Amino acid sequence: MIGRREAIAEVLKDRPDNLLVISGLGSPTYDVAAAGDVAQNFYLWGAMGGAAAMGLGLAQARSDARVLVVTGDGEMLMGLGSLATLGAKAPANLAILVIDNEAFGETGGQTSHTGKTTNLAAVALACGFRQVATAHKQADVASVKQLVLEERGPVLGVIKTASDELPRVLPERDGHIIRNTFKTALTNQQ
Repeated sequence: MIGRREAIAEVLKDRPDNLLVISGLGSPTYDVAAAGDVAQNFYLWGAMGGAAAMGLGLAQARSDARVLVVTGDGEMLMGLGSLATLGAKAPANLAILVIDNEAFGETGGQTSHTGKTTNLAAVALACGFRQVATAHKQADVASVKQLVLEERGPVLGVIKTASDELPRVLPERDGHIIRNTFKTALTNQQ
């Protein structure tokens, strides 16, 4: 299995200057912060299921930037309907990256639907996404990275990871500070 922290570090290594990242609740936020706590990261605490929809809003507002949403399989399953909206709106600058450990990590590690019958990449294609890719081994991460950072969106990458309990890297948790830091980064990027 792929180590999720190493995979996220690889995806965000040498990140483009115009990349804006929204990370979902729990492990995606810890892993994005561990890869580099920068002002262009927006940590979405406490809004499970909302990361992809927030990514759509940001992609529409900032067509000059590449927007990457890093989320988990549990959160993506909770916000599954957002994939249909993303496909219909078809923002060319939006990518979704699902860290899929096939478990509900925030509620005790129960097997998620992706560990049973649900294929998020297939769902995204059915919703109108341009391209999808799934990494099952470390060597596949490079192709997922290229997809989510370079290809015309909407695109969705899935990285199948181990269900490890790693030390938490906690970025800022105060919503006002996160918003203001991100807003300043957006202003400085124009």
